[in-house]
Amino acid sequence: MGRKSRFASAALEHAYATFVGSDKKRAAAFEKELANAEIGRQIYDLRTNAGLTQSELAKAVGTTASVISRLEDADYDGHSLAMLRRIARALDHRVEIRFLPMKDASRPA
Repeated sequence: MGRKSRFASAALEHAYATFVGSDKKRAAAFEKELANAEIGRQIYDLRTNAGLTQSELAKAVGTTASVISRLEDADYDGHSLAMLRRIARALDHRVEIRFLPMKDASRPA
């Protein structure tokens, strides 16, 4: 049985190999951007699955719609654990943090 790739397509796997390869700095930057995009996507998915607008979630969290918009943006790099907990609580969820070995995080599976 072949190994499962962490990439959605062979093209993405090729692009990673070409532009990141075994360069540790590039791999770290890639992982950071991937994490930011994943957090933003999860906030968006939780909010929309709850049937809330950004304004409604903002009111429940005690912030503004522009803050929620920024947190949902894949390019945003300022997620705080405190804010993530407030959002999770407002959406009846909890935040879970895991630490994984670097060898798993810095190269495709």
